[in-house]
Amino acid sequence: MHKKIHMDIHREGYRILISTLLILAGANAALLYFLQDHEIIKLAFFGLSFIFFLLILQFFRYPRRSLTFNDKYVIAPADGKVLAIEQTEEPEYFRDKRIQISIFMSPVNVHANWYPMSGKITYLRHHKGKYLVAWHPKSSTENERTSIVIEKESRVAILVRQIAGALANRIVFYPHEGDVIRQGAELGFIKFGSRVDVFLPLTAKVNVSLNDTTKGGITVLAELA
Repeated sequence: MHKKIHMDIHREGYRILISTLLILAGANAALLYFLQDHEIIKLAFFGLSFIFFLLILQFFRYPRRSLTFNDKYVIAPADGKVLAIEQTEEPEYFRDKRIQISIFMSPVNVHANWYPMSGKITYLRHHKGKYLVAWHPKSSTENERTSIVIEKESRVAILVRQIAGALANRIVFYPHEGDVIRQGAELGFIKFGSRVDVFLPLTAKVNVSLNDTTKGGITVLAELA
């Protein structure tokens, strides 16, 4: 059984959290100065400020987990819900039929991403694009996105695609083309959302169903042939 060890704040959130805290502190200080006789308004604004800061804080929480490691497994790269499982044409890199598994990351999910398998980064591209809602069928090819191909020594390869959504304002990715990476290491972060697609060989055995909840670095999405 896998358990969370403890929860940290992700490094991608430090600047945003500090800026948010300073802005809210300044706004509350101004209210204290200019509305000295309006206790209800001051208390209400302080309460709303506190709730707003907690909402931003939860976007950047980062759990330390007992991860799943297995050379035959493709592990979920993100927390979320399985939005799609289908055979589809992957047009960017493979240009052939693949099994696509899509994971929707809601605002309450952890937004860090993990490598689903070990191997070498043979292709990496970041594309600017639209900000359609993450469940829109065209978001995978038209939204801002990063495509990362991981290839094993056996030549088996998968493509992981980070996709920005209507709320996401920045995709962060850590690898470079040519890097040799390890399953379960941190791939990147999607600030404020929203979706990760994984494209598998047709021979892969899918281990999840539609609407299943995934845990990044833990849930087994599929088993490679």
